[in-house]
Amino acid sequence: MALALEEEHRHLADSVTAFGVRADAIAHGRANTAGLAAGERPDTWDQLVQQRLHAIHLPEQSGGDGAGITELAVVVEQLGKALYPGPFLPTVITSAVLTRALGPVGDAGAAVGLLEEFAGGATGATAFGSGLTAERTDSGWLVQGASEPTLGLPGAEIVLVRARDSDGSSVWFRLVSGETAAVTAEEGVDLTRAIGVLTLDGYEVAQADVLGDITDADAEWVRNTLFAAEASGIASWTLSTAVDYVKTREQFGQAIGTFQAVQHKSAMMLVRAEVACAAAWDAARAQEHDADQRALVSAQAVVAALAAGIDNSLECVTLLGGVGFTWEHDVHLYWRRAISLATLAGSDQMWAKRLGELAITTTRDFSFIGAHTLPALRAEVAAVLDQLDALPDDAVRSEGWAPERGGSRRALLADAGLVAPHYPKPFGLGAGPEQQAVIAQEFAVRGLKQPTTVIGEWVLPTILEYGSAEQQQRFVHSTLRGEIVWCQLFSEPGAGSDLAGLSTAARKVDGGWILSGQKVWNSMAHEADWGVCLARTDPDAPKHKGISYFLVDMRSTGVDVRPLRQATGFSEFNEVFLDEVFVPDECLVSEPGKGWRLAVTTLSNERLSMGGALDHGSSNRFRDVLAKGAHSCSRGDAVRALGYSTSRELALSALNLRGVLARLSGQSPGAEISVAKVYNALAQREGSRELLRLLGPQAAVLDPDADHVIDHIGLPAVLFGGGTVEIQLNVISQRVLGLPR
Repeated sequence: MALALEEEHRHLADSVTAFGVRADAIAHGRANTAGLAAGERPDTWDQLVQQRLHAIHLPEQSGGDGAGITELAVVVEQLGKALYPGPFLPTVITSAVLTRALGPVGDAGAAVGLLEEFAGGATGATAFGSGLTAERTDSGWLVQGASEPTLGLPGAEIVLVRARDSDGSSVWFRLVSGETAAVTAEEGVDLTRAIGVLTLDGYEVAQADVLGDITDADAEWVRNTLFAAEASGIASWTLSTAVDYVKTREQFGQAIGTFQAVQHKSAMMLVRAEVACAAAWDAARAQEHDADQRALVSAQAVVAALAAGIDNSLECVTLLGGVGFTWEHDVHLYWRRAISLATLAGSDQMWAKRLGELAITTTRDFSFIGAHTLPALRAEVAAVLDQLDALPDDAVRSEGWAPERGGSRRALLADAGLVAPHYPKPFGLGAGPEQQAVIAQEFAVRGLKQPTTVIGEWVLPTILEYGSAEQQQRFVHSTLRGEIVWCQLFSEPGAGSDLAGLSTAARKVDGGWILSGQKVWNSMAHEADWGVCLARTDPDAPKHKGISYFLVDMRSTGVDVRPLRQATGFSEFNEVFLDEVFVPDECLVSEPGKGWRLAVTTLSNERLSMGGALDHGSSNRFRDVLAKGAHSCSRGDAVRALGYSTSRELALSALNLRGVLARLSGQSPGAEISVAKVYNALAQREGSRELLRLLGPQAAVLDPDADHVIDHIGLPAVLFGGGTVEIQLNVISQRVLGLPR
């Protein structure tokens, strides 16, 4: 999915893409490397200016189009995908930094005139790095030193510079050419852009050239956001290039895209591209958020997005093989640009540490509605929730994973449609994403946790879609009221990931079916009232077509539930033996042989519910280790680890929010469910392992007050549940990327 979500943004992206094709950017970049390195504009610069791509974000009073960073990021992503050469990116970064210096009425002295020059097509660059020191004088500042390599510096008509005074505070100013200022062009890794070093030897900055309203944090946010947007474009181009190639390239008599190793590489490229896109998008949308929020997403843009351009470029080369390693193939040009972006932003470890420091006290706001959205619904929900305190807390709670049973409060919420508000009436409210967000807010402001049916979250949607009216009336409302607890009887000792290979048999008898077989890894089976069970009703049919979907009373004769003790020492799962268990006809959902289709519905709901939050290796665990000083390393290393953990959670939340907003804008769900499932599993695995590294020798001893080690040992429950990472990569490669089976 591209950065653009709204229809207007998608049209903008299409327009920029068309411009990139007309510009023949790569051919121009290859043919003019010397001129571009010296700061020359590409031949199509005037057309770009005429199309207003350089000024989309500038204020209208300065001659711009009055849009924002989000619109500019859409442009940058698509031009990055086209590898548009020359000074466009450093120019729009510089002009966007200047817009942050404007006051509420658009008046900030020197900035206004400079923005008008940018609107007219002037080029620019910003020297962010260290190496320049400033000393206060009677008339302004005296600056000495040399900047770090600066993108777009050679040939730039407007240059912004950051220097540091003796206290370490920043002094921002506009560079005016003179004998004490020298620009040295360097040989850049990116062959399509200029890069250089600014040397100032006793350079005098007049007070009129000082840009005191620019803050370091906002300037870095602009740069990091737009760097991330371009990295997203690079990750997207390298993905599509690799996928197109492996679909047709043949080895051993078949397309190499059929090989599982190639499919998994390609799928992971999509995961990285989606994460980069989500990070860039989230950073851009923070324009209207407060400074703390922008600081979070600024660091996240570097940590989560910039490496994706490098990694996808390298993977593209490995999938292309020898042809991708030639000078003539374009992939190395994208690879070079990705390296340039990532290194110019600074060390990702530095940014991860900064993100960790911020994450100790700040959380990202992923709400997409205001406090007064849908006031009538808010009042309706509030009227119900405000009654809860007057009711007894009489629910029966489980010691395991099962939901609490019954109770007056649960009954009130179920009768009001608030246990599963997205269900259709009369079971829910038919709430869409916006309505569900409002309801969630009303629960949150009262400190209430939204109820869950746990396994029922996956079962009930299947019954609602495929079950009979009698089944819906019998099971749905009772489950929502907490009167029925469910388990899932799918996996078997010989049919785990290959679920269609199950052998549990169902034979027809008068009035129903007799089920025989064994199920395994069934959570909550020892507490469940009912289970959803897949059994083979036609042994002669193809394995996907002979399966049926049954509702099994777990108290039936012949049902034997035995606990499984896991490597953690806990018994959270079970094996279930079905010995001639009778299931009446009214407990067959849909028709015989339709079970696989129904199982896919159940599993898709499982994947959606499991793709949103971390349990193992969560950032809260890192905060706990930090707060207790339990880390066997420096505090800085522990904070950095918290930063990486926070980055993983921010990426997942941004992916999920983009999925919600895409549906709100009328788009069909894309790859985000499977991508989030894969990334979620990998994130929990990495986070949990990193916790052990932080604990050091303390991880050799079990701590009853902090189960971080057992948390790590419990990882398989997540890595297997809802489909292993490898199965999800198969799904992504074949169903999303369209690689051949």
